[in-house]
Amino acid sequence: MRSLCVFCGANSGDDPTYLALARRVGTLIAGRGLTLVYGGGRVGLMGALADAALSANGRVIGVIPRLLMDREAGHADLSELHIVETLSQRKLLMGELSDAFLTLPGGIGTLDELFEAWTWTQLDLHDKPCALLNHEGYFDALIGFLDQATQAGFLRPRHRAALHVGTDPAALLDELLQRVHRSAGQSIPA
Repeated sequence: MRSLCVFCGANSGDDPTYLALARRVGTLIAGRGLTLVYGGGRVGLMGALADAALSANGRVIGVIPRLLMDREAGHADLSELHIVETLSQRKLLMGELSDAFLTLPGGIGTLDELFEAWTWTQLDLHDKPCALLNHEGYFDALIGFLDQATQAGFLRPRHRAALHVGTDPAALLDELLQRVHRSAGQSIPA
């Protein structure tokens, strides 16, 4: 795996541990020599994530729609910043630039990005792993819904299993690395 797309909030949330989590994930990504691909903002969890990766000498690529440049305050200090016209173009380009997807806490925009990337897996448009970092139970209700949808026959068990869930950022990153290398038939670099 060379690049990881992270979906997360343009807001910081009410609990300071969300910002700490975003900073930790950014540092871990850079420390593993991965390129961070994300929504291009400099505010909220997005900004904390990018700033931490940059501070750890990481490569960071942002993708932001023109209409959100001011609202999400496009990050000017990235390795690359792509300005696109629509949210759909944003998701498509982030997907093209990434080998895997990781979702941190966020709102409906974050969930939209997660569900689109995960749907691409379900439809066999790509085989890039998707993961959900369930920080302090933030996604418990969503995970319960997904399990209920599976039990009710609306989500196939293999598609449910394609969304990896974890609570430890380092372990979840390692799992994504292993899955990408396994699907590519490669050994995991030391």
